[in-house]
Amino acid sequence: MRLRHPGGRVLHLSYCTNVHPAEDLDGIIGQLDAYALPIRERTGSAVLGLGLWLAAPVAAALAGDHAACARLRRELDVRGLEVVTLNGFPYASFQQPVVKHAVYRPDWTEADRLTYTLNLARVLAVLLPDDAARGSISTLPLAWRDPWDDARARLADRALDDLATGLAGLAAATGRVIRVGFEPEPGCVVETTAHAAAALARADTEWLGVCLDLAHLACAWERPADALRTLRRAGLPIVKVQLSAALETKEPHAVRDYVEPRFLHQTRNPDGGAADDLDEALEREMSGPWRVHYHVPLHVRPDPPLATTVPVLREALAKLFGGPEAACDHLDVETYTWGVLPPALRPQTAGELADGIAAELDFARTELRDLGVGA
Repeated sequence: MRLRHPGGRVLHLSYCTNVHPAEDLDGIIGQLDAYALPIRERTGSAVLGLGLWLAAPVAAALAGDHAACARLRRELDVRGLEVVTLNGFPYASFQQPVVKHAVYRPDWTEADRLTYTLNLARVLAVLLPDDAARGSISTLPLAWRDPWDDARARLADRALDDLATGLAGLAAATGRVIRVGFEPEPGCVVETTAHAAAALARADTEWLGVCLDLAHLACAWERPADALRTLRRAGLPIVKVQLSAALETKEPHAVRDYVEPRFLHQTRNPDGGAADDLDEALEREMSGPWRVHYHVPLHVRPDPPLATTVPVLREALAKLFGGPEAACDHLDVETYTWGVLPPALRPQTAGELADGIAAELDFARTELRDLGVGA
């Protein structure tokens, strides 16, 4: 859906489809009918934005088949759906029974990651609405932190140079500007905005910048004002904002129901305590309070002593959009954990999942309206 900032900038609000498992074109079109159309109706949106996730095989197929790509564009158009941003972080099989560390491969030292991202850019150049100023793609923060050394850093630097060159060439050929945002995440080479400033110091900021995930920001115990100041000083643009909330608790034992086998749930405390997964933090009896990389639906309030990092989200939104100018124009609600939530919170049908995602979008729209952002 499109909103307008008081400064005049059009903001694109979408939900990320990596919550759905489809990984071929027919499956993707099917999920438009099963989820996106009902969500558009529930939110009363004339046009609903999707932060589309395309697994590597379908991205390659679409990038090499203009007719198939044009078909997807038509299928979106006739349903009142639009795409200005893609999630290029998971490469494939993101909703399989066990993902964990596999989500970080291939990383930015491997040729397949560059190929995948440029394929996504070629597809997005076709899907992008004619009146959209630009497109965006979010990607992983270079790599998981181990192994990492100077040789791997040099490989990643060369890949980022090739990425910028490829995006510039695409813009020259199509007239469509596509930018890529690297998404700081706990446990990765780029974990914080300070890490991003250092790791991307040589990056071509006309094409490359940061995807700011607000749950990750909270889990790193970064203050939004400090994080944005760091990015401004480094000259790194915020290409995309992912609207997400992490799990928070002062009583660690209360999170046991959230231990699950599919996704990695990095856990941090404000004193620098860190565990790579929730079960590890529990086994080590790491001191609290904890923030857990577990994307909780934005509108949901867990029973105390559990809470979420929505206060950090609100603080970040105020800094990003509460001033005379918007700091970014692509906002994507990214809650991919609906299928692994504790049973009392987990949707049991497609309709219930559509209800939940619609409620998240309504929540986000209300928060933005409170900052003066209008329809």
